Amino acid sequence: MKNFFQKSKRWLPGATISIILIAVIFNAVDIPKTIAALRDANHSLLIIAAFLSASWLMVRGIVWRTLLQNRPSYRDTFITLGEGYLMNNFLPFRLGELGRAFLLSEKTELKFTKILPTIIVERIFDLIISAAIFITAVSFVAEAKGTEQSAYIIGGIVLLAIIILYFLAHNQEWALNFFTKITARIPKVQELGGGLLKSLLAGLSVFTDGALFLRFIFWMLFNWSIAIIQFTLVITAFFPQATVIWGMFGLGAAAFGGAIPSLPGAIGTLEAAIGGALNLLSNDMSTALAVALIVRLYNYTFSGIVGIYGFNTEGETLSGIYRKLMDFRKNS
Repeated sequence: MKNFFQKSKRWLPGATISIILIAVIFNAVDIPKTIAALRDANHSLLIIAAFLSASWLMVRGIVWRTLLQNRPSYRDTFITLGEGYLMNNFLPFRLGELGRAFLLSEKTELKFTKILPTIIVERIFDLIISAAIFITAVSFVAEAKGTEQSAYIIGGIVLLAIIILYFLAHNQEWALNFFTKITARIPKVQELGGGLLKSLLAGLSVFTDGALFLRFIFWMLFNWSIAIIQFTLVITAFFPQATVIWGMFGLGAAAFGGAIPSLPGAIGTLEAAIGGALNLLSNDMSTALAVALIVRLYNYTFSGIVGIYGFNTEGETLSGIYRKLMDFRKNS
């Protein structure tokens, strides 16, 4: 029982947030209207958006492989990416990020400690770009006046983070010496954190290699451009009056909603973020929920196809990889 309560401290807050938001959503929407919206949507636009969703995943494989300096094959990178997203959709604690670093280290010569920092850098830039998209959209959304301050605060925090990363990338020796100094009286922290810091600094090579940085930025911006177009098409399928600003606002909200602690797959938080953003623009929460459900469907479908294929060819299962990751975390 004691062990259960200790573990619950990690997953209970996110589960509570998800359950509360699901209850709020069901109370705010007219389910028959949501079903009707799904039935009456522009299915031609949804089909195009589906192809773009698949394209987004393929380009994201190029993004990650660029950070890995093209050392793994594209196939290994892409399959592992799909496996990671599949794990995030069904396993707790966002184990998909840890999982894809672990799986790629098993199928290539790259070490786990060299792979994980690239995922951290990728996520940091995702946050930076999503903040920029959200801030840009907010300035055009009159109904969302109350969100400007929060958006700029988020943007400021993200900008500060990238400045810090840039400084660390160019002052690695100083960073290691500083860490050693402040942890001198805590040997265990110094031993465990020192190795992690070294690998993180190694992963920041994107800040020191100009050509690598430009290639990474190009593919990352291209990847997010696909996401904006895809989101805009999905929203327009339900709201014909929608513009690209609607797509940017919904995408930015979805990105931050997915980062909130929740049940696996951002259940509840994703729907609340997208639904809330589109409700501000349309005053139609029921149809906005239909948009969120389609976004979730695409997320699950394409990452699921790639992830399940990868697990099947490698003889893995979700439960099996979960046990491996738990053992790996205990022994690391």
